[in-house]
Amino acid sequence: MADLFQSLPEAEASYSAKDIEVLEGLEPVRRRPGMYIGGTDERALHHLVAELLDNAMDEAVAGHATRIELALEEGNRIIVRDNGRGIPIDPHPKYKDKSALEVILTTLHSGAKFTTKSYQTSGGLHGVGLSVVNALAQELTIEVARERKLWRQSYSQGKPLGPLEAAGAVHNRRGTSVVFQPDPEIFGSHARFIPARLYRMARSKAYLHRGVEIRWSCAPGLLGQGEKTPAEATLHFPDGLRDFLQAVMGERHTLVPEPFAGEADFADNAGRLEWAITWPADRDDGFASSYCNTVPTPEGGSHEQGLRSALLRSIKAHGEMIGNRKASQITGDDVVGGSCALLSLFIPNPQFQGQTKEKLASPEAAKLVEGVIKDRFDLWLSADPARASALLERLVERAEERLRRRQEREQSRKTATNRRLRLPGKLADCARSGADGTELFLVEGDSAGGSAKQARRRETQAVLPLRGKILNVASASPEKLRANQEVQDISQALGCGTRKDFDLAKLRYERIIIMTDADVDGAHIASLLMTFFFREMPGLIEAGRLFLAQPPLYRLSQGGKIAYARDEDDRERLLREVFTGKGKIDVSRFKGLGEMPPAQLKETTMDPEKRTLLRVVVQEATDLDDDGTERRLAEERVEQLMGRKAELRFAFIQEHARFVTADSLDV
Repeated sequence: MADLFQSLPEAEASYSAKDIEVLEGLEPVRRRPGMYIGGTDERALHHLVAELLDNAMDEAVAGHATRIELALEEGNRIIVRDNGRGIPIDPHPKYKDKSALEVILTTLHSGAKFTTKSYQTSGGLHGVGLSVVNALAQELTIEVARERKLWRQSYSQGKPLGPLEAAGAVHNRRGTSVVFQPDPEIFGSHARFIPARLYRMARSKAYLHRGVEIRWSCAPGLLGQGEKTPAEATLHFPDGLRDFLQAVMGERHTLVPEPFAGEADFADNAGRLEWAITWPADRDDGFASSYCNTVPTPEGGSHEQGLRSALLRSIKAHGEMIGNRKASQITGDDVVGGSCALLSLFIPNPQFQGQTKEKLASPEAAKLVEGVIKDRFDLWLSADPARASALLERLVERAEERLRRRQEREQSRKTATNRRLRLPGKLADCARSGADGTELFLVEGDSAGGSAKQARRRETQAVLPLRGKILNVASASPEKLRANQEVQDISQALGCGTRKDFDLAKLRYERIIIMTDADVDGAHIASLLMTFFFREMPGLIEAGRLFLAQPPLYRLSQGGKIAYARDEDDRERLLREVFTGKGKIDVSRFKGLGEMPPAQLKETTMDPEKRTLLRVVVQEATDLDDDGTERRLAEERVEQLMGRKAELRFAFIQEHARFVTADSLDV
């Protein structure tokens, strides 16, 4: 034991009390911004604006403000202004040498929202929002108009640049105005606010409180060409969430003519609830966007649980009342999963998970929401039997589809334990039993498959020929997907399952390589295959297991010199740089992989020592929907180019047609 302690490094032995560091003031925020705003990325940057908007909205919800201004100016400068009461500027009783304003801006966990004396409900709960913005701002100037006097104070990186100063008399102004620039030391020199994201944030706040008017403005120079975000707008929605739902749904047809919408106050001043829900007529998935005290809760929470429980209990009771026995198999996921729902809750002292407030954790919220929604939904269903029957029929269909999928999965698991793994008949499998070092080539057509089988390394390389262009899974129904032989062959060959059943550990090969002709048809087939993997096996792409082979399009020879070109540009480069001697240069164009001799296919495309592979990756960029929730731009682009709506592809082609040149066409 003594030898063990003697072997410890000297640096560990010197660990003492002097190594304990105590961070004071706003230094913890600058050292660890992720604790307070979730990181230093684009989302965290915009969260600073959300904190200021939440403060202004609290004044509006409390009945003290009717107007909020949000402006984006040159220099990445943000202005948030309200006409509320204005932050107090008198000396703080605990810090007599500082005003209450300076205490709020420089002290964590300071504010008037820890009790209900000043705010019955509020989105800013922890007393850190404004101080965090100040700590992470390169420059911040705050103005307060109270009792016909204007007060001003400036800060940099959380520290005051001078005392609070009187800036003169004002007669037609009151409230708080904050102007700030984020600190590039924290967010990077290239961090910029996105006008569209800020505009959607402001619009969602206006929807959530029908008594407020939000004035948006953006410097025209910050709006890109073709930008749909207005430079100026006045946002005011008298019908609240009903207007919000109508804007989100757009031209999308619904199963019911009128949404289930309303509002109610809880007893004993316990808060207020507003909701708007409809069910789309198409089979696409819906959404559920919830808010608490105007703060978005994208991860849901207890208020969404109350909504789910209320809708489920009500629809099952209605089904029992009219004698529909199948209603008993409906679940909350069937009801809410197929709906487009907006829910806004106002309660005193809500509990959130984390400072970014993405999930509501107040247990009493579930009971409050469930009690109100169930009573109103019972009346809504009984008021229109035809509407209720149409909705019940759709929900029963969803329940039956869910049960059928579960039965198929259970049957598949039982079958897998009773028989050996079935592999497609066209698959030329490799000899190695383990996945390490193995590759599966997905090849278009039997002809190319024959060449690939002769060119492969039998120990580690497998080949699966596919018949032409596979099914476009982005626009196909589940029934077509199950019936398509090519899709089933790929799934069986890989052995890792799809969607929720996907298990990377069961993947039979280390690499999956898409090998198609180097022409337009080949690119189309590769796109269809990538769409299949993106939709059915996204985990395979995330793990870096999917690749694109790079077969040549041209073969060039001059005497004993031979080279291969991937495309026209590569061919011209070789002619210019490699084939510089005298003599005739023979240039031949491969009609396809099936026309390429196995030796050439091996040399150019399949030999690991000589080939070039492109790894398929997904750039996980995100944006915000109108309801404030994030959406994946990659998923949106796949739906645009490969989905069911041809008009989206037509719009994309029209928008990008000007970039097409004659040299890029393969006709």
